[in-house]
Amino acid sequence: MATTAQSGTRNERRRAATRQSLVTAARKLLAEGEESAASIQQIAERADVGFGSFYNHFASKADLFDAAVTEAMEEFGAAFDRGLDGVEDPAELLAGGFRLAARMADTHPELMQVLRRRSIGLLHADTGLAPRARRDLEHGIATGRFLPVDVVLAMTALGGTLLALIELRFARPDVDCDTAAAGMAEMVLRMLGLSPEDSAEVVTRPLPEIS
Repeated sequence: MATTAQSGTRNERRRAATRQSLVTAARKLLAEGEESAASIQQIAERADVGFGSFYNHFASKADLFDAAVTEAMEEFGAAFDRGLDGVEDPAELLAGGFRLAARMADTHPELMQVLRRRSIGLLHADTGLAPRARRDLEHGIATGRFLPVDVVLAMTALGGTLLALIELRFARPDVDCDTAAAGMAEMVLRMLGLSPEDSAEVVTRPLPEIS
């Protein structure tokens, strides 16, 4: 009985490792902008797994790339959770999101390229930074830190501004990303009702390192 249980555990680990290899390969292809051109055979070869293994885990390329995006966005959101743990001010949390995203273009380039390639479809996603931003936005409204704005419209504005910032970072590497991120964050906070002085102070608060 123990042997059967151990064998099952080994098989589960092997299946999980194969699936992860496929997802990792898909993430790299997304970051490189090559997902449309890659065949399932090429994906399997890049993941160093058998062609038949693909269909043991995914029904199609679209399913695989959706899984890769979901994983990347959860990694993105988890990085923010770690970095901003203990911060209670919703204004500082939103500003920190902009400022850390700009830095992550350097520290986590593959992850940020995935976000960049799938940008518009992630504005109102259920994973990654979007649900966290919504939480902080709603908390700021409930506590009076922000104006009582329409949450959906505000999320659209916040997400579009963040994605524009990430695109700026990759398209114009000569631009100081920290300065640009702080400037955009300040504009967003003023849009949400903070005074110019308050907004300027919030975006100068210390930022943690993202691991």
